[in-house]
Amino acid sequence: MNRLKTVIAGLGLGLAAVVVPGIASAAPWQSINQRQARLDQRIDQGIRSGALNRNEARGLRRESRQLAALEGRYRRDGLSQWERRDLDRRFDALSARVRYDKHDRRRYR
Repeated sequence: MNRLKTVIAGLGLGLAAVVVPGIASAAPWQSINQRQARLDQRIDQGIRSGALNRNEARGLRRESRQLAALEGRYRRDGLSQWERRDLDRRFDALSARVRYDKHDRRRYR
């Protein structure tokens, strides 16, 4: 019986060693407004550094405004879980486009 307790305790510690670091490293959830503000900051920084030209920034800002309008339509009836996931997915895609446009090795100065 004592050996069984030792094995179970060892499995529990092993599982905790695997699960806890994954939870600790997960990025904290950001509200939609925070994500939108962060994207605007990244676009502004890209313009200042020369990584984005005006046309790229204009397109990215247009997509950001469209997402804000979509969020407004979703929020009219209350934001469902599906709508929140849809907005998160769309913000992830826009964030990837900002990253791509900033690092496409074209410099505008």
